[in-house]
Amino acid sequence: MSEQRPEVLLVRHGETEWSRGGRHTGRTDVPLTDAGRRDAALVGERLAGRRFGRVLASPLSRAMDTCRLAGLAAAAEARDELLEWDYGAYEGLTTPEIRERRPGWWLWRDGCPEGESPDEVALRADRIVEELRELDADAVLFAHGHVLRVLAARWLGLPPVHGGNLALTTAALSALGYEREAPVISLWNDRCDGGAP
Repeated sequence: MSEQRPEVLLVRHGETEWSRGGRHTGRTDVPLTDAGRRDAALVGERLAGRRFGRVLASPLSRAMDTCRLAGLAAAAEARDELLEWDYGAYEGLTTPEIRERRPGWWLWRDGCPEGESPDEVALRADRIVEELRELDADAVLFAHGHVLRVLAARWLGLPPVHGGNLALTTAALSALGYEREAPVISLWNDRCDGGAP
């Protein structure tokens, strides 16, 4: 008889003006756009009827509002570990703008001056992964693109640099689970609005 292991759903927040423009949005509290609010409600439709033992969310409004619009705010626990990567001096800049200052820069290898390194983000993600491994019920996390990519890499036991191989659009649903005892990604970057990733 097989033992059913809990599933962990990951939800990247809905669209913001900065995410639409490709600007690195770490700790700046940018609100959802109208499209972001609409997509967050579609996330709620996808999650309707699911029961979760834990609902965790970044405390930033774009994640908390996505959680609220998805209908799960009453059960949500704000967690600083799910804050987006601290981009420090690169906050609000696009990758081309950063590369004008620092040619060849790659977030997943280089991190950000006055912000976080990949290993510092991984330490935060590891605390969440450790908790998730102890759960006996499904969980859902509402957070941000880069921190969720690091968390998925760490779920698999990979270094944080491997998060760079996991593209994640806004309002996308992903799932972490197990195949027998091995941690796996069972769903990745499934857009709730049905659009192309």
